[in-house]
Amino acid sequence: MANNIEQIWQEYHNKLHGFVQSRVSDKSIADDILQDVFTRIYSRIDTLKDNSKIQSWIYQITRNAIIDHYRSHKSMEEIPESIATPEMDPGDKTRQEIENWFLPFIQRLPEDYREALILSEIKGMPQKDVALKQGISLSGAKSRIQRGRSMLKDMLLECCRFEVDHLGNVIDYEEKGENCNKC
Repeated sequence: MANNIEQIWQEYHNKLHGFVQSRVSDKSIADDILQDVFTRIYSRIDTLKDNSKIQSWIYQITRNAIIDHYRSHKSMEEIPESIATPEMDPGDKTRQEIENWFLPFIQRLPEDYREALILSEIKGMPQKDVALKQGISLSGAKSRIQRGRSMLKDMLLECCRFEVDHLGNVIDYEEKGENCNKC
């Protein structure tokens, strides 16, 4: 295992340092976060089931460490939007493929739910503005968005099996075959 950690350090240290440094304001904070990342990698390397997904796994640990930093310093700094909605690491094609599926599934939703989800999830409109645009109360907009998400989830689960990490983030998927004619 020590050899694996050394290889990971050699291959990812500079990339991760740049990734972290671009998201925090101070080099010493970036160094501290990076040290935490490699400590987490070392302590959790045995939980990695598929070595071909190591890059995605490492970047997820890194994003989580950055978020943890901002949570622990919540009163001093706000979490930058680039972390709250993380950009894809270079090798994370699975997540991009899944995101590309959403729009066709959303198009199959009833019109009210479809519009609410497109406005809130794709266009990033605040729920308050969704409510105004759809001429409903804020609680009504929240309900539509939540129900739309639930319907979307049901459609995706009918089509594919998903593997998620301990935080519920999708890390892999597999089509169910004959049930996947809706994709």
